[in-house]
Amino acid sequence: MFAILLLFAPAAATAQTVPDLGPEADMPSVEDFDALPDPEPEAGGQVVVEDEDPTETLSKLDSLYADLSGADDPAVRERVSRDIRRIWMDSGSDTVNLLMVRAGHAIQAKDHGLALDLLDVVVVLRPSFAEGWNRRATVHYMKEDFGKSLVDIERTLALEPRHWGALSGLAIIQRRLGFENESLETFRRALEIHPGLENAENAIEALEKAAEGEPV
Repeated sequence: MFAILLLFAPAAATAQTVPDLGPEADMPSVEDFDALPDPEPEAGGQVVVEDEDPTETLSKLDSLYADLSGADDPAVRERVSRDIRRIWMDSGSDTVNLLMVRAGHAIQAKDHGLALDLLDVVVVLRPSFAEGWNRRATVHYMKEDFGKSLVDIERTLALEPRHWGALSGLAIIQRRLGFENESLETFRRALEIHPGLENAENAIEALEKAAEGEPV
């Protein structure tokens, strides 16, 4: 599905054929990708990295994802999702982690050029670091360069298929480009991984109503 969409998404974005989806989709928002950093990291602005075996990290992630998908309590979901995001943010490199923090600050300041410069270095230094690609996808999305954003989302999901932020971003772009059925499927997948994603719930409701011919 991703590869097919990528064949013509750049042309669609360049031609600015994005449909009007109403007030809720007027402007891209960085929160759609769930990509802003957690509260200010420790140790003088650097993310604190714990030495941990990759197998143990994957096992911990598997357990956390299971807890998240089965959690009914919103407070539990919030706690578990933050634990997952902390793992996402750990590249295993102090240098890359610091670049990510600085890129996050640049995104918050809407300095997209600086953010892209920093993230270009991140994905070169750590091409296996999913959050680097996701963060760069976010910046491309904020610039409404949907073709480049989709390319980076595909890389993110190849490395971490359960990244609900990247899935939500993909679904939002699919919707903005007019692929409602694909968008609905992707939003549902994101919600399976992270129940309680408000943007996904709202979008699913709107897309289901539209599919049934009801006013949104």
